[in-house]
Amino acid sequence: MPIFTAPDGTALAYHVRGEGEPLVVLPGGPMRASEYLGDLGGLTAHRRLILLDLRGTGDSAVPADPATYRCDRQVEDVEALRAHLGLERMDLLAHSAGGSLAMLYAARHPRRMARLVLVTAIPWALGRPATAEERLAAARLRAAEPWFTAAFPAFEAWATGAAGDDIDFETVDAFFYGRWDDTARAHAAAADEQTNDDAGERFHDPAAYDPPALRAALAGVEAPVLVLAGEVDGGPRPERARLVAEAFPHAELAVQPGAAHYPWLDDPTWFTARTEAFLTGTGTGTGTDSGTGNGADTGTGSGTGVRLPSPG
Repeated sequence: MPIFTAPDGTALAYHVRGEGEPLVVLPGGPMRASEYLGDLGGLTAHRRLILLDLRGTGDSAVPADPATYRCDRQVEDVEALRAHLGLERMDLLAHSAGGSLAMLYAARHPRRMARLVLVTAIPWALGRPATAEERLAAARLRAAEPWFTAAFPAFEAWATGAAGDDIDFETVDAFFYGRWDDTARAHAAAADEQTNDDAGERFHDPAAYDPPALRAALAGVEAPVLVLAGEVDGGPRPERARLVAEAFPHAELAVQPGAAHYPWLDDPTWFTARTEAFLTGTGTGTGTDSGTGNGADTGTGSGTGVRLPSPG
């Protein structure tokens, strides 16, 4: 397990999986150990994944100053990893809450970006978190599921805040997976052990973000960007993911059919093919993709954390 040192002296770990060109991966949670990402649906067949354990998670050390869990305070951890790997520029993939960290990194170090993939990333850093209404609208798309009638009241109570701390995550978690099968259940059950809850509460400190300044900085990012959303994900809904794509000058939006917050589990073949096509420069496109009937696009399109099950 490789270790490098952050600028403040914190020892940070990363995990290497697969072969090929390196792809640095930032986990979400927020502040969940990178273990939950697995092999990203088999992306290791195409890429050498460099999966960072953010400070205080997984095999990385707990920092001396807990204030450094704040999203913007971790940007230089990512830059230290790039330098440690000896990469002039890097391909970067970020999931969920990791997307805010990746956007801040791109704004601060635009010349170090080769290509960027943002997977089901709520635009917290742009001041546009998911709303309860959006989450409930996405949940209602699952009305045909055999578990929907029993699970929806608990999800509604969580989304609206009515549940308080009394949340039945075993029920709520179903809405964050496109397929609520044994694999999804095991993945969801591991979240508590893998997540640093205290760090997660600090990660999205509002002081970490300056949305107008970030938008101005991202407008100057020349790297190609893929924003990948799940068709039935409530955080973000495809239309909110489009706001992320619109913040970059060279971005495209892809909406994975039937997928929720963890698209590499819902359909590994679709996810890996679309992601690798973008990373190799063979899958970019412009125009509008065919609709799904739920107000989302499928494919490509042009575009000039008490634990949360998947807060983004």
